[in-house]
Amino acid sequence: MGENTKPKLIQVLEGHAVSPPPVWMMRQAGRHLPEYLELRARAKNFLDFCYTPSMAAEATLQPVRRYGMDGAILFADILLILDAMGLGVRFEKGVGPLVEEIASASDLSRVPPQQAADRLSPVYETVSRVKAGLPSGTALIGFAGSPWTVGLYAIEGRGKTDKSTAWRWAHGKPDELAAVLDQIIDATAYYLSAQVEAGADALMLFDSWAEGLPDNIFREVIIAPTKKLVARLREMGITVPIIGFPRGASAMIGEYVAETGVTAVGLDTAAVPSFINSALPEGFPVQGHLDPLLLIEGGERLDARVRELISVYSGRPHIFNLGHGIRPETPIAHVQRVLEIIREG
Repeated sequence: MGENTKPKLIQVLEGHAVSPPPVWMMRQAGRHLPEYLELRARAKNFLDFCYTPSMAAEATLQPVRRYGMDGAILFADILLILDAMGLGVRFEKGVGPLVEEIASASDLSRVPPQQAADRLSPVYETVSRVKAGLPSGTALIGFAGSPWTVGLYAIEGRGKTDKSTAWRWAHGKPDELAAVLDQIIDATAYYLSAQVEAGADALMLFDSWAEGLPDNIFREVIIAPTKKLVARLREMGITVPIIGFPRGASAMIGEYVAETGVTAVGLDTAAVPSFINSALPEGFPVQGHLDPLLLIEGGERLDARVRELISVYSGRPHIFNLGHGIRPETPIAHVQRVLEIIREG
């Protein structure tokens, strides 16, 4: 396949600056779309939705149909891997995800890594269905949670905490935490590999809880496990681009990019363009980082920020995206306005 026949998003991930930049938005398949809400109402619960390929594939395709996005991201959840590893995962309305808490790494040993990944076969069927339904120029992004973020849910039992239990493991039980992360790495490598075999064109690693960590702990729980997971995937023969998203990495972003082996980096809402351009190697692909709250508000400030982000990364491979997921109250007209500005360039 020649370079110019590849989806624009893949061209960018391979190091080519494309104008206008390709665009997709995190959580683009979700609650801001009426067609999603109608579909979601048919599922017994959120896990059932994720494990029903016909529904998950439809959710993945909806924003591509409506907006013509350059990327589709698999509709799934980062906690499916813990469910497959034998921990009880459930989603409670108004509370969010609840996970059976682990006391030690042995609590993650109930299901062998390959077997855990095999349990997620409905996800691979979703990938295959989406791949078959996507326009040829649209890239399909598979994903998983990064080891620290997934491990944090297993240790804390939920996401809406101050994260102090997991942080204390990092300080006081680093070997036990490393063993937990290693088990998550093993299962996740098989999981992501199977997504690629089913048709994913690129992969994304979500480290949603990378924010605020001391630099030494960031190296131990974010950089080292991500590096290990990326290396494992490459050893398994997975060659597709990998986007790392260490949300809140701040000043550690340059070290993260230099050490982990990711192909591109996702930037959060607080990323400072001038710092990013100085901290990252010339030509290294970035993705981000419009504020989802600005997208809700709209107006002249939205227009100006969209143009600013396009301009400041114009010499660098850049995928236009948000700095965090699109919110349920986001007006569809504001998403369309962003796309209009990007495409007018």
